[in-house]
Amino acid sequence: MTSTSAIWHVRCRPDTSPEDYRHVLDLLTGFTPQVQPLPPLAALAQVRGSLRLFAVDAGELAARFRVQALVQTGIDTHIGVADTWATAATASARVGRSGVLHLPDHRAVEHFLAPLPIQALHGIGPAQAAQLQRYGLHTVGALAAMDEAVVCRILGGRAGRTLRARARGIDPRTVAVQKMPESTSESFAFDRDVYDPALVRAALLDLAVTLGDRIRGRGQVAGGLTLTVRLAGGGTTERTRRLPQASAHTEDLRTGTLRLLDAMAFQRARIRRLTLTAEDLRPADEGPGTQLSLDHAREARLRLEPVIDKLNARYGHRVAGPAAAYRRAS
Repeated sequence: MTSTSAIWHVRCRPDTSPEDYRHVLDLLTGFTPQVQPLPPLAALAQVRGSLRLFAVDAGELAARFRVQALVQTGIDTHIGVADTWATAATASARVGRSGVLHLPDHRAVEHFLAPLPIQALHGIGPAQAAQLQRYGLHTVGALAAMDEAVVCRILGGRAGRTLRARARGIDPRTVAVQKMPESTSESFAFDRDVYDPALVRAALLDLAVTLGDRIRGRGQVAGGLTLTVRLAGGGTTERTRRLPQASAHTEDLRTGTLRLLDAMAFQRARIRRLTLTAEDLRPADEGPGTQLSLDHAREARLRLEPVIDKLNARYGHRVAGPAAAYRRAS
């Protein structure tokens, strides 16, 4: 991989709800822990450290993330991929039909930026653009080529230096990683109201697997689970359970989730949507240490778990996982 670009600027559609925006942030942290939310509808991600794990370049990885967001949540995202924040943000506004614009090196950045209208440069305001246009600077390339002292006289010293540098593909800002969230949710909506217990349990296992993948990828463990069930007709019921010990293992999350479902004691209730939330998230090194178990089958599953995580990371979400989670598709 020869690409030097490793920063994503991710834009959500203007009609994206706050809940859906949080889902996008959750999905991003499954690809890289270095995520900076830019509310209300954007985010930055530094993916350099993830490229070797996924064995693709930053543009291909962005395309994979976009498809996953669309399939799992229905959220459409536009992603600019470049080596700086400002360039990636400029690119994410002009992705075209593919949804991803990858600028792999400085030559591609120059080719992309130069013909753009001056107002397309990320960070430039309408008044600044109008002022530059009055001096005959109508494109980003013209701004980049202008002497810095002249630009500073037009826009002022600090703004002039900053915007001219961005026009040349230069932006020293880094992705400022935010504190990891203390909870994360995943939902599954049936395409019809169902009361088949096998389908419901398979969907819940799928949610537990997804949350386990996510929080292990973040280096976190969960202290509890909340299950929210939306019933036919719009009513909801919710129940929370503490885990015996904080964990990110799929087996522990699955057991806790199914106990929540059993505690709800549904009989013939028709279910439309399931939402599973991992609560009280904390760094894995703050949780209890791994204890030797006399359950050899469990120990074998726990040893297999990181292998499955690597397979899914490299070849796509849910390439490998518990067979029971796929029963609803049969």
